[in-house]
Amino acid sequence: MHGSIALREDYSAVDLRKLARCETNGRVALRLTAIAAVLEGVSRKDAASRCGIDRQTLCDWVHRFNAKGPAGLRDSPCGHPKKRLTAEQAAAVKAHVLKGPDPEKDGLVRWRCLDIQRWIEAEYRVRYHERTIGKLLHALELSHISTRPFHPKSDVEVQTAFKKLRGQSRINPPRTCRRKAP
Repeated sequence: MHGSIALREDYSAVDLRKLARCETNGRVALRLTAIAAVLEGVSRKDAASRCGIDRQTLCDWVHRFNAKGPAGLRDSPCGHPKKRLTAEQAAAVKAHVLKGPDPEKDGLVRWRCLDIQRWIEAEYRVRYHERTIGKLLHALELSHISTRPFHPKSDVEVQTAFKKLRGQSRINPPRTCRRKAP
């Protein structure tokens, strides 16, 4: 073929098809099948169209196959972004969230993601998007959802007495809805 890249010769089309049948990753199996078709003499354009890909993509796979063999057809891991907080800082954030806000100092009765975001930025000069704070809390084994806070001046005894009183008197008994037959 004119201008084509030669394929390595240590694998035959039969070998590649056997590898494709045993492969658990569908993408790698497709790549092996396309290269096996090229080794059998099918044009690269036809081999690419059989697999539903572009000819240039097949050419890229041929380069990877020639360089590393069948292992080169696997997708490389993407990696993870670098953590913005150190382990000590993350532990301090967790402790700060668990301690809860001081209503007099912070003016809050519970933390919101926005409040935590602002605190982290002020304390560590690390900027997070407000929506990422929920992911950070999840990574710290916390929840971005909290129970309804109690007012600091609420009286538990008065609340229990009210619940008992409410349970004893039935001012409005539950109504049963019955439709009249026509």
